[in-house]
Amino acid sequence: MSKKQKAEVAVEEPVAVAPPKQENKTPKWEIKDRVYELRSNKTPIVYILKSRGLLWFDEKLGYEREIKYCENQKTVFLDEMKGPERLSHIIFRDGQLYVSKEKQTLQKFLSLYHPENGKTFIEYNAVQIAENDISYLESEIEALTAAQKIEIDHAEAILRTELGDKVSAMTSKELKRDLLLFARANPQLFLELANDENINIRNLGIKAVEAGIIKLSNDNRTFMWGTNDRKLMTVPFDENPYSALAAYFKTDEGVEVYQTVEKKLK
Repeated sequence: MSKKQKAEVAVEEPVAVAPPKQENKTPKWEIKDRVYELRSNKTPIVYILKSRGLLWFDEKLGYEREIKYCENQKTVFLDEMKGPERLSHIIFRDGQLYVSKEKQTLQKFLSLYHPENGKTFIEYNAVQIAENDISYLESEIEALTAAQKIEIDHAEAILRTELGDKVSAMTSKELKRDLLLFARANPQLFLELANDENINIRNLGIKAVEAGIIKLSNDNRTFMWGTNDRKLMTVPFDENPYSALAAYFKTDEGVEVYQTVEKKLK
């Protein structure tokens, strides 16, 4: 390549690329009226919330800071307060406390910093309550739909976890009724039990013990044949005996026992 050709070669300058804009994940504080509610089912006529002598861990500074609510201060942090400190009571009446948008210090004290937020009290959130209600209703519909399709043996296995040996004396209609009531009252637990692959196996083990086909020792540690007390298995320490028996039934040795028990129960 000649010197003239070399001179004509263009050198591309690197183009500066702006870094992608990062979204601010910090939730925006909305200035609005707020309502706070006590979480307890028992709502006293008057409840005074602790408003001083509290600590809040500041992640940016790396240490706990004392907080308190003073009506004449613009901050809740003791080390930032200036001048006289006029303490004020925070009073819930009939389980509720209304705080107007003009009282931003009190709102932030309750919503952002108070250690009892979420434990003793919560901020009323109509949208969140509606979302929770919808989620619960959807679970209830799903549970009731599933309960209608469940066969009686499976229904008995599910109800046995709640009612124990009472289910043995119940008719099929009683089982179906109580199953629907259980699904409506506790849909999430019902769905978990309905989808538990071991629940029918565990139920068969319980029925076998009730029928005397299998024995469970008084200390709940050993399963034996009911006819000759021959040991079948030892329950691992701190494990539910019938859950352990269900796991045993799925082993090579336990499958034969399971099949024998199943035939004897028919």
